[in-house]
Amino acid sequence: MKKQLLELIICPHCLPLEHSLVADIIQEQGGDIETGALKCPHCAALFPIVEGVALLDPHAVDSQRALNKYETDEVVSSYLWSHFGELLGDEQASQAYRTWAELMRPQGGVALDVGGAVGRFTFEMSTRCDFAVGIDTSQAFVRAARQLMRERSMVASLKDEGLLRREVTIRLPDDWRSDRVDFVVANALALPFRKKSISLFSSLNLVDKVPSPIQHLWEMNRVTRDEHAQFLLSDPFSWSVEAAPVEEWLGGKADGRHAGKGLANVAQLLAEGQGQLAPAWQVDEPGSVWWKIRTHSNHYELIRSCFVHANR
Repeated sequence: MKKQLLELIICPHCLPLEHSLVADIIQEQGGDIETGALKCPHCAALFPIVEGVALLDPHAVDSQRALNKYETDEVVSSYLWSHFGELLGDEQASQAYRTWAELMRPQGGVALDVGGAVGRFTFEMSTRCDFAVGIDTSQAFVRAARQLMRERSMVASLKDEGLLRREVTIRLPDDWRSDRVDFVVANALALPFRKKSISLFSSLNLVDKVPSPIQHLWEMNRVTRDEHAQFLLSDPFSWSVEAAPVEEWLGGKADGRHAGKGLANVAQLLAEGQGQLAPAWQVDEPGSVWWKIRTHSNHYELIRSCFVHANR
C-alpha cells in the first residue's frame, strides 16, 4: 500500500466515526508499504498489509475466502482477459471500459473505483485525476492489479479449451500512470475513506451483487464531495436473493419500496438527493453498454450493463 493513502483512509470498523489508522511498517520500498499493519487507536482493530496488499475489509472471514470463486486462478485469469482483451488484440474484446472512461470528465482530486476487480477502470482513471484507488473484496484480484501497477506487464494463462491453455502478456499503455494508482482490499458497504474526500466515484457491475444496494449508494455519497464531483454507476441489474433480500433490491419488482426498474430508481434517488444522498445530483441521460466476461476461447458471457452518470 502506498504511504500517501495514509492521509485518506480511516478505520472501517468505526464508521460513521472517523478514526485515522496508524501504520506499523515492517518493510517498505519506494514509498510502498510491503509488510506491516494498520491499527485503529480507538477500537484496536488491526488490518494487515501482506505483500503490499492492505486488507481493509471489516467483514472478511478467512474461512469464507477459501470458498470464494473470486480467489481462484481461473476466475482471475477470466477477469484479466475480460478487462484487458483490447490490449491482447482480442477481436471479441469488450469496449465497455473505454466507453465508461469517456463518460468521466478529467478533474483534480481522487478517483475511487469500487468493485474494480483486476484494475482496468482504475488505470483508466489515472489519466483523468490526480490519483485513483481501486478496491475489491477479492485479495486475488487486488494482487493481480498491484502486480500490473508495479511491473507494467503480466503473463496470464488463458483457458483455451478443456485443459488446454495459452499464455499471453498484458502490457499497460504508457499513458496509464502507475504512480497515480493504488489498490486495496476493502468493502463497498464500509469504505475506509474520509467523508467528502473523493472527486470521481465509479461502481461498475456491483450494485446488484452487494447485500444492501442502498447502503452502497449511501457510502458512495458519504465519501464523495458535495460539489465538483462525479458518480458513474453501471449495472445489468441482475437482482438475486443470493446477493440480497428482495426488500433490499433497488428495482426488479412490481410493488413495495423501489418498485420498477433499477436504473430509473437509482437516477431518481440521485436527482432527489434526500437524506443520506444529499445534496442532489444532476443526472445525465442514461445509456447502456455491452460488457463481456471471457471464460475460454470459444465462450464469453455477453451482458448489457445500464449506466447513469451524475455530477454536482
